[in-house]
Amino acid sequence: MEKFIIYGGKPLYGDITVSGSKNATLGILPAVLLAENPCIIENVPDILDVKIIVDMLTALGAKCAWMSKNVIKIDPRNVKSHKAISESISTLRGSYYFIGALLGRFGKAEVSLPGGCNLGPRPIDLHLKGFNALGADTVEEYGMVKTNAKKGLKGTSIYLDGVTVGATINLMLAASRAEGNTIIENCAREPHVVDVANFLNAMGANIKGAGTDTIRIKGCKEIKGGITYSIIPDQIEAGTFMVAAAATKGDVTLRNIIPRHQESLTAKLQEMNVGIEEGDDYIRVFHKGRMNGANVKTLPYPGFPTDMQPQITALLSLADGDSVVSEGIWDRFQYVDELKRMGAMIKVEGRTAYITGNRKYKGTFVKCTDLRAGAALVIAALASEGRSDVYNIKYIDRGYDGFEKKLAQLGADIHRVKAEEFPI
Repeated sequence: MEKFIIYGGKPLYGDITVSGSKNATLGILPAVLLAENPCIIENVPDILDVKIIVDMLTALGAKCAWMSKNVIKIDPRNVKSHKAISESISTLRGSYYFIGALLGRFGKAEVSLPGGCNLGPRPIDLHLKGFNALGADTVEEYGMVKTNAKKGLKGTSIYLDGVTVGATINLMLAASRAEGNTIIENCAREPHVVDVANFLNAMGANIKGAGTDTIRIKGCKEIKGGITYSIIPDQIEAGTFMVAAAATKGDVTLRNIIPRHQESLTAKLQEMNVGIEEGDDYIRVFHKGRMNGANVKTLPYPGFPTDMQPQITALLSLADGDSVVSEGIWDRFQYVDELKRMGAMIKVEGRTAYITGNRKYKGTFVKCTDLRAGAALVIAALASEGRSDVYNIKYIDRGYDGFEKKLAQLGADIHRVKAEEFPI
């Protein structure tokens, strides 16, 4: 077990380079299983979730070789098994992408049920309904999902009852190798959906419409692969550092990003009187004066991202006036009690948090409840008076590449140390 020790009250200053997208990577690496030839993937984040995915690919028979810290070569030619089953893969939410990839390759798949952060019930029923529409029988039993398209996958029309990134990507993977044409409607439009589609097309798939609510896929008997592809920057990592800069009254420039992907957060920060300067591939966030409260509602892209909700909540506690945060995607206010231990005044009713602003954080012992909640607690600790000990940072390691190193580069007083049991 490890924890962060953070001495707060120091503004963040300087430049950092944002890593590759966690969410895109978790779809792209399993997608290599659909290819006939090895692929080289660049800008891969060095995070725990990626290590789990690579271990599973290796267990399936793929040859995975790190060419450098963030570049991996994956050769899928020796993969013979359609079973992605392990204790580690069951801890990972993105494990379900092995279903679509293996189903597309073999016409059948057995995959451990996905885990990940505890954000309430997150069923994969829309994934399974989509696989059924493509001609696969599906069953959940003994902690596994089993799918089998005995007569082969057949292109069809699929309407997703809810906007879901996971099902959109999973069905793209499977339909890429189905016979005939597939139309998926009410699709998620997130940047990482587009990135997975672009990767599949670069390998030889035929996908049109990614980034809109309707995706059209012409199935291919073979997907050649044999390409080099660079993953897009991480939208949520960039957003987290933007909020950290604002919370500490700092001046931080984020490089290697796509400013368009940050528009919903940028607009909200500007509403709060946070300074923003944009270039072609950078955003500078700087302190202008007292921040104003704001109301936030999380929505599917291009709306405000649910993965930025804990971080913006931590920031709003420091702003003048009252704020309201409404969660439209997941149940993810479990971290609020930890922020309250640091001095926040937040009342949660259902999926809505009512925030009393103009608070001051004071350092104390807190524990991460999930990945993005962990980032929010670190932000609060950076803005606090005194020392904070942040426990359960294994959650943070799941999704942030070199988190404390980048913060230290910006001047944060943050240290990773071995942790005893949580003291309270």
